[in-house]
Amino acid sequence: MPNTNVELLRRQLADFVRERDWSQFHSPKNLSMALSVEAAELLEIFQWQTEQQSSDLDEETQSRVAEELADILLYTLLLSDRLGIDLVSAAQAKLQSNARKYPAEKVRGSSRKYTDY
Repeated sequence: MPNTNVELLRRQLADFVRERDWSQFHSPKNLSMALSVEAAELLEIFQWQTEQQSSDLDEETQSRVAEELADILLYTLLLSDRLGIDLVSAAQAKLQSNARKYPAEKVRGSSRKYTDY
């Protein structure tokens, strides 16, 4: 993996986990479950907000959202590292796949799923 911000973060996270001897708890099953919990915690912040409220966050709520997004990112990095997945390459491949499924000329301004056109 090239020397990127993602790679630097992955290394820092690996060091953090190693220093605490937590790898023993980081099976793919456990990491995916933890990731799901963190995503649910993000959802909880927005649960009863209107569309407008969810776009105009106060400083405290913005900070809570940032913490949950960081947790999601960290668990995603741990899981991809554990499974040997180059996350940047996987994201680039997914973006290319989505570009084929959702050509701009067909979907511009529409929220329809690719199976609907």
